[in-house]
Amino acid sequence: MISRKLSRAWSSPERYVQGKDELKNIKKYTNKFGEKIVFLIDSFLFKEINQQLGEIYSRELENIKTYKFENEVTEEVINEYVDLMKLFSPNVIVGIGGGKTIDVAKAASALLGLRFIIIPTIASTDAPTSSLSVLYDKNGNHLGEFFYDHSPSLVLVDSRIIANAPTRFLVSGMGDSLATLIEAEAAYKSNTRNLVYYKDGGFLQTVAGKNIAKVCEETLFENGELAKISCDKNIVTPYLENIIETNILLSGIGFENNATAGAHSINDGITTLPEQSKTMHGEKVAFGCFVQLMAESESVERIRKIMQFCMKVGLPVCLEDLYIANTKENILQIARGSMNSNWKNMPFEVDVESVYSSIVLADEFGRQEKENFNKNNKL
Repeated sequence: MISRKLSRAWSSPERYVQGKDELKNIKKYTNKFGEKIVFLIDSFLFKEINQQLGEIYSRELENIKTYKFENEVTEEVINEYVDLMKLFSPNVIVGIGGGKTIDVAKAASALLGLRFIIIPTIASTDAPTSSLSVLYDKNGNHLGEFFYDHSPSLVLVDSRIIANAPTRFLVSGMGDSLATLIEAEAAYKSNTRNLVYYKDGGFLQTVAGKNIAKVCEETLFENGELAKISCDKNIVTPYLENIIETNILLSGIGFENNATAGAHSINDGITTLPEQSKTMHGEKVAFGCFVQLMAESESVERIRKIMQFCMKVGLPVCLEDLYIANTKENILQIARGSMNSNWKNMPFEVDVESVYSSIVLADEFGRQEKENFNKNNKL
């Protein structure tokens, strides 16, 4: 067997297309994969998109099948959709919606051995481009990941749909994107393998992967505030286009070609609390960034810069922002719940006590910074 100790690898979608009204072009793209198409559509947009697809495929309605998704990403749910889709014998599966809909569509495609197209309707996570699905139990507790060997054949993003979605989704996506460089740096220092062919052990990061993570953070800081305003006003601007690309493409290939670490571990710890249902994935990850930075003894200047950005766009900087009471019991539960995740990718050993201390420090510093921010901005 050839040693992979020094081998590096890269993963990404085969194609990525982004722009206003791109959903109208879906037939042009699905025609490249065959006649029979299954669409798995998020329940929030099912009626509208199902009608639009009916108009686009008006002459081939017998060749398309649409299913509504309104559930959690569990193994049982995935298998149910696999059984349904088998009956139609599709050539390609198209997932349209948020992260959970997308993850089920990807997993079903992998189990059926089919190529798949992903059309995100929100830019709240970096799930669309990756070759994995995040699994939960029926109560929303994080269980792990389902990895597969193929990336999406196409990620198609309609910027107008993203602009018309609630701004909170876009901002949450910025929180997920914020972790990309922070965690990539930790993974690089610890010589952690990335997620390319993860079941086979992964590879070292490529130069491209490391630099994508850097560009991800740079683009966030340069465009985030005006992208948020654009989304508030439901207008498509270059600032919004740049953040859509950052949240979906740069962050997606950034995390998969590097790795996740402490920030996502804190997200997983928070999901063990009842309060977790009040906040989105990227919001939890944003606070996790500060916990990881505290654990790394990062400079106060960098931490403050990132906190200032978060407060300007509306991302959490303390537990209060996540609707979590600052109690020893809650913090211990988060710390313990995070230990089964990706702290192992840090360049040093961590334990429950050190994570607990980092959460306490991040929360207190975040509260102080928030108080000063509100005072300076007369909020």
